[in-house]
Amino acid sequence: MTLLSPNQVVQSQTGQPCKVDKFLGGGGQGEVYKAQWGGHDVALKWYNEQCATSDQKAALEALIRAGTPTDKFLWPEDLASAIGVPGFGYIMKLRPPEYKGLDSLMAGRIEPPARVLITAGFELTKAFRDLHTKGLCYRDISFGNAFFDPTTGAVLICDNDNVAQNRTAKSGVAGTPDFMAPEIVRMEAKPSTSTDMHSLAVLLFYLLSFGHPLLGKRILKTRCWDGPAREKMFGKEPLFIFDPNDDSNAAVDLSVDPTGEAGALPKLYWAMYPSFLKKTFIKAFTTGLHNPNERVTELEWQRALVALRDSLFYCACGKANYYDLDVVQAGGRSKKCWYCPNDPQLPFRIRIGKSIVMLNAETKLFSHHINDDFVFSTPVAEVIRHPTDRNIWGLKNLGTVKWSTGAPDGTMKDVEPGKSVPLVANTKIHFGMVDGVIRY
Repeated sequence: MTLLSPNQVVQSQTGQPCKVDKFLGGGGQGEVYKAQWGGHDVALKWYNEQCATSDQKAALEALIRAGTPTDKFLWPEDLASAIGVPGFGYIMKLRPPEYKGLDSLMAGRIEPPARVLITAGFELTKAFRDLHTKGLCYRDISFGNAFFDPTTGAVLICDNDNVAQNRTAKSGVAGTPDFMAPEIVRMEAKPSTSTDMHSLAVLLFYLLSFGHPLLGKRILKTRCWDGPAREKMFGKEPLFIFDPNDDSNAAVDLSVDPTGEAGALPKLYWAMYPSFLKKTFIKAFTTGLHNPNERVTELEWQRALVALRDSLFYCACGKANYYDLDVVQAGGRSKKCWYCPNDPQLPFRIRIGKSIVMLNAETKLFSHHINDDFVFSTPVAEVIRHPTDRNIWGLKNLGTVKWSTGAPDGTMKDVEPGKSVPLVANTKIHFGMVDGVIRY
């Protein structure tokens, strides 16, 4: 039996009635319903009586007054109560049906392309950065609370009633066990932006590697995966499965662990990824495990994820691969395809400052490529195909500023907005603030 019934009307604190439509789901704290409020479809969360405390109500009122840090959060908008019904609830925006949970991704029910997953990781990182700059911590970052659009990578974050001021002594949720920072597992700290950063690193590792960063071959010797085992693995003796100085918890192959619980999938993905991403994860799960002040920041993650998306290119078999500049500068070349025996042909690429962007058919350049501003709403350039000769590709100026180019033969040319530059090796492009050089 649910706490509320279809067509039941509850009263919002601002006086607007809210009519229950249907039950959507329930959990330990309460139940969520689809409802009508102010002429719009909304979500209504109603707390179980034991969770409807005065502290929880006061926390919700504070969140409503403060307002959402960004539209990526399904933020509490108003409180609700009903005569004869214990407890209370709150109203928030309804999650659109095209958004899927990261738990669906982990279960293999959806298989979005690599570019979408990287974009989702970036958008989650940006959203939590916006939250943290408001002096708030989320307390329970995990893939159970994050949703994304499998076609675009746009994200939405739910369960924001647990958000609190940084390092507050507020009781309540401390996190999802496998995502908790070691100091919380050991009960030595309260949730904070610092503990959020560990949870975010775990979430990003899952998103890009489909496994837990601390579950390697040590789990094969664990007879019972209970509370004490989790406390040891995640709190007292955490060890990264790709720790460069200690392989006692290394990821194993599927042939050793067919269940994949001991890092088999992460091991496959680790071999694919470029050096800069590996270094970022190594920092997060070595130094960052033991020194909360040295954890990877949101801005570091944003830069790493943007660079990862820029390094993406495709083998003839259709699988995503990544350009590794460190390997090239060391005298090697980009890796063979991780999926097939082919040696993938590199596409044209452009070097802008210290960044290298692979110019694939779907590549777009954004403002951060030319002025370090992470805004993805409006691209400034895109790769296009010649309308009559399908073998010729170009870079189209989508901005409002005229470019100038220098061809390999020394000729100069202006590129007005709406016009294109042919992709020819050693062509130089002056974007107005920075210069780029096309390579092949």
